[in-house]
Amino acid sequence: MPSAPSKSLETFPNPSPERDYHIHIEAPEFTCLCPLTGQPDFATLILDYIPDRKNLELKALKLYLWSFRDEGAFHEAVTNRILSEMVAATKPRFMRLTARWYVRGGIFTTVVAEHRKRGWKPADRVELGDFSRESPTRP
Repeated sequence: MPSAPSKSLETFPNPSPERDYHIHIEAPEFTCLCPLTGQPDFATLILDYIPDRKNLELKALKLYLWSFRDEGAFHEAVTNRILSEMVAATKPRFMRLTARWYVRGGIFTTVVAEHRKRGWKPADRVELGDFSRESPTRP
């Protein structure tokens, strides 16, 4: 049976709840409709989160995002709605949703919405060396 859009955000238990770790998800094919013209709006959604007890299940997330395809929504409203619904489903320590909307009328729009669990503080960032260059030749 083919997949269909769904408003259900499924989760699964965090396999490492004792640790803060960062999950980064990019969805470059998000679409909804302009509520004024009915024309499609396109965005890349970038989700960064630190889970607490639950993680988002990726196939369910894909079907959830697909469910907005025929809905009219302003960029700011849909970005905040999606964040709120993902926060309600997962109750993360931290979650940020960045929506990078493609050009419309010569204007690019980016909407960033964040959630922080009350009392949660991120650990200090650790900077490591740049290991992207090739290693020196060894004899």
